[in-house]
Amino acid sequence: MRPYGGRRIVLGVTGGIASYKAGWLARLLAQAGAGVDVVMTRGATEFVQPITFEALTGRAVHADIFAPGHALEHIRLAREADAVVVAPCTADFLARAAQGRADDLLAAILLATEAPVLLVPAMNDRMWKHAATVRNAKTARELGYRVMEPAVGPLAAGEGEGPGRMPEPDEIFEHVGRLLERGSLAGKHVLVTAGPTREPVDAVRFLSNRSSGRMGVAIAAAAWRRGAEVTLIAGPLEVPPPEGASVVSVESTEEMAHAVAAALPKADALIMAAAPADFRAAEPAKKKIKKSAAPKSLALATAPDILAETKSKRRKGSVIVGFALETDDVRANARAKLVVSLTIWTLPSRGA
Repeated sequence: MRPYGGRRIVLGVTGGIASYKAGWLARLLAQAGAGVDVVMTRGATEFVQPITFEALTGRAVHADIFAPGHALEHIRLAREADAVVVAPCTADFLARAAQGRADDLLAAILLATEAPVLLVPAMNDRMWKHAATVRNAKTARELGYRVMEPAVGPLAAGEGEGPGRMPEPDEIFEHVGRLLERGSLAGKHVLVTAGPTREPVDAVRFLSNRSSGRMGVAIAAAAWRRGAEVTLIAGPLEVPPPEGASVVSVESTEEMAHAVAAALPKADALIMAAAPADFRAAEPAKKKIKKSAAPKSLALATAPDILAETKSKRRKGSVIVGFALETDDVRANARAKLVVSLTIWTLPSRGA
């Protein structure tokens, strides 16, 4: 599974209560085809037994830098890694990473590796806000490590809610994918549309279609993993929005058209994966239409053609991708839509 298949991931687990979540992250990575080498600190083994990770990954777990016969284990693991992820990353380990310490196996791997490193902090909210931790996170980023922001939510031991929770494994999994893709779209802005639109008939009913939004969400996720800034303009989705994308939620085709027009001037690519409605009720009722007063017919009007309307707003050289769903004369109808939506850039003459 791209980009995880056949890649080597060092998953560092440090001694916090969130270490139980690292098991699920290890499983996600292994199921995606990655070889996962789990490295545990001494504190982590107080919360989760190494055998748990061995069962989930099918690989030996590493915990002791002084283990007999493993004197250069930190060098081997550092060299073979395509990415190093520390989840959870406690306040103590963040401090040691920022200081360049090498007093255990995991810290030594960070110093020896040339692979990208992702640190996923998890701690009490007051610890996260402490000036020393703020400084350590800043230093870690300056060293080239990526440091995720902790999630906001209920904390351990009835401490209430605040920033400090480890993000969920599914979210971390996507960030690992971004590490592995190495930023092939870095510096690019990709605009994606997804899902259906809904055109009101009355106060409670609407015209729509069967689009789930799955394809557009997958495209947006792939672009974000490759380093792009991603804006997703989405109608009502049946799938969760992708990690990392800036999501603009819309309802009607007209709302989607306005959102696309506003975002398009800064976009390097527009991928129209949404299925906006082609028709709308000509005069939608403001109240629910009762069965007893139902009209014999419903007058329709055409909805905006979003792709065609972008022609004058596209950046020169931008990439435009549209989709055409047809039930007959597929090639002819799709080609006709291509002609209507096509922008021809005029190149200057050689003498200009």
